[in-house]
Amino acid sequence: MLTLHHLEYSQSFRVLWLLEELGAEYELKSYNRDRESNLAPDDYKALSPLGTAPVITEGDLVLAESNAIIDYILDNHPDSPLRPAPASPDRARHLFWFHAAQGSLMSTQGINMVLGLLEQRTPGPISWLLKKIFAQVRTIFLNPRLEALFDLMEKDLSVQPFFGGANLTAADITLIYPMLAARDKGVFAGKYPHVEQWFDRVEQIPSFVAARKLDDRPHITFRF
Repeated sequence: MLTLHHLEYSQSFRVLWLLEELGAEYELKSYNRDRESNLAPDDYKALSPLGTAPVITEGDLVLAESNAIIDYILDNHPDSPLRPAPASPDRARHLFWFHAAQGSLMSTQGINMVLGLLEQRTPGPISWLLKKIFAQVRTIFLNPRLEALFDLMEKDLSVQPFFGGANLTAADITLIYPMLAARDKGVFAGKYPHVEQWFDRVEQIPSFVAARKLDDRPHITFRF
């Protein structure tokens, strides 16, 4: 039996949604973050030394990293349409967005988050200086990169309804976490109508609704 070790407010929501969409048999084991450090508890770190989510176990297997887990699960569901076949016209589009989720979007958001933490936790005079420096980093590098990604999303979603093409794929599932984080910050409001329509479609999918109920959290928040 595959077990999803689900850390609250984490990327493991993706795997929860995937398993629900596949109708797979699995066990869900949930963990709460430490209330002071906001990090994973010790029993979770025993599985994942970095304390990162998601993690799955199956027999002797212990596997971390979202996209590795998604690929592993889909290997065991070869007939699933969530990973377009090599001959599919949607294959390249699916692959791009499946890997852009982690390689481009989340990495850029992660840098921005670290800069924000440094600004908040550094003593006064130094914090002021860091804010000036980090503002330039955001202006020159982070914001243009994110805007280019969001513009491309808007363009692609104006042509087909999902990131993976005509139908839901694992690209949509792996993007959901950083996309919800961006939406929570008001990034898309009034500027990206096709992205907002994508959210509307996704949030009506029965497997997504079921995963949200199992997650039992009012919001999915971008945290490590």
